This record gives sequence, structure tokens and C-alpha cells, in this order.
Amino acid sequence: MENSSLRTRVLMDIENLIARSCPKQKVPLKFEDLHVAIIKNHYNAADVVFDYQRRRVELDIVLDDTAYDPKKVNLSIPTLHANLWFRNLFDFLKTCIDKDTKSVAFYAGLLQSYQSNEIAIVA
Repeated sequence: MENSSLRTRVLMDIENLIARSCPKQKVPLKFEDLHVAIIKNHYNAADVVFDYQRRRVELDIVLDDTAYDPKKVNLSIPTLHANLWFRNLFDFLKTCIDKDTKSVAFYAGLLQSYQSNEIAIVA
């Protein structure tokens, strides 16, 4: 992700996808997964649950990455339970977009998976 125009395009496309995923009424299930992925990436969370009616996100933030091993069952990972309130879903998710190289690569993968699900991405 060295190319700044590619980075800019990925960030613009993920913002556009977030904008389309935040309707005035009920959020479709396919976009709930997108919201959870963005929150998990930003907060380093192990578990994320959205309550769109109450405008809340409950998450368990992993405090120490060295204790986490995805290859085995982890019963004692130090986590912090958080219950966040948001006023506007789009603005909240937009502030969770990180601009570092690893995150931009993650967003490019998300965009690719949503393009393969026949959701048109408009630049």
C-alpha cells in the first residue's frame, strides 16, 4: 500500500460503503458483518455486538495480544468490556477508520469481499 492514490481510493471506497450500509431504518445482515469487522479492527476487540435501536455497541477489547492464540481455546484472555453509545452510526464508523498500512490492506480485503457479493463500489 505504498501508492498514495491507491490508499486514498481504498479509504474513499470504504467510506462510500459505510455510507451505503447506514440506512435510516433496519441495517441489513450483510452490513452488520461489515460494521463488526470495522469495530474489531479499530478497537482490537474479540467480541462485538451492535444494538442499533439503542445506538450502542458492546465489545470486549483485548488488552494483551501476547496472551491470544487463535489456534487454541483461550479461556483467560485479559479483556475490557465496553459499552459505547453513538449518536450517528455513519459518523461513528467513519471515526473508526484507521489510515495505517495494515488497516488499509484490511479495508481493501473487505471491499473485495463486498464487490464479489455483487455490491457495486462507486469511486
